[in-house]
Amino acid sequence: MTRPALVTGASRGLGFAVAEALAKADPGRPVVAVARTAGGLEALDDRIRAMGGSATLAPMDVTVDAAMQQLCRSIHDRWGGLSLWVHTAIEAPPLSPAPMVAPKDLAKAWAVNVAATARLIGYVAPLLGTDGAAVVPEDDRAGAKHFAAYGATKAAQSALVRSWGEESTAPRIVRFTPRPMPTALRARFFPGEDTSALTPCADEAARLLAAL
Repeated sequence: MTRPALVTGASRGLGFAVAEALAKADPGRPVVAVARTAGGLEALDDRIRAMGGSATLAPMDVTVDAAMQQLCRSIHDRWGGLSLWVHTAIEAPPLSPAPMVAPKDLAKAWAVNVAATARLIGYVAPLLGTDGAAVVPEDDRAGAKHFAAYGATKAAQSALVRSWGEESTAPRIVRFTPRPMPTALRARFFPGEDTSALTPCADEAARLLAAL
C-alpha cells in the first residue's frame, strides 16, 4: 500500500501548491491535506481530482491537540504510515517594534508556529519512521526589525526541526527556504508590494519536489 503525503497548511499559498504538485508528480500516492479553511481545501481537491489524483481533506486546526491525535491515528489505521510530511501552517503576527509586541499576538504565534509543530513532530515521527521525509520551510527573519514575534517563533520552530533531524530515529529532514512568493503571509508583512517580481508558489513547489 502506498503511504500518503501529509501537507499541513494546504488551503493556500505554498502548501496548496505543494499538495497539487505532489498529486501531479505521483497520482498513485494519496495526499492528506490539512487546513482550517474548508473552501481552500475543496478547491485543492477539485484540482487534484482533475489530475486523476486522490486527496483526503482534513479541515482541522493544527493547534487543536485532540484533532491532530485523531488525524494521525486515522492515517496509521488506514495506511500504516506516511511517506512525507510538509508543514506549511504558519501564523503571521502583526509587525511591531519589539517593546510593543502584543502578548496575545505572541501567544497565538507561539501556539501555531512552535507548540503545534512540537506536538505534530511527536505524532508524525512514528508514521514517517526513518525512511520517510519531512519539510518545514525555513525563514531567516529572526532578528529583523519589527519581526520580533514572527522571527522568534520561526527560529524556535526551526530549532525544533533541526534538533529532530540530528536524532537517530528521525526521518530525512529536507531543509528548504522558499523564495519570496505572492502569498497572504507576505502580503500581511508587505502590503501594497509589487508582486510581479515574486516567485509563483507553483515554481517553489516544483523546486521543493526536486529537492525531495
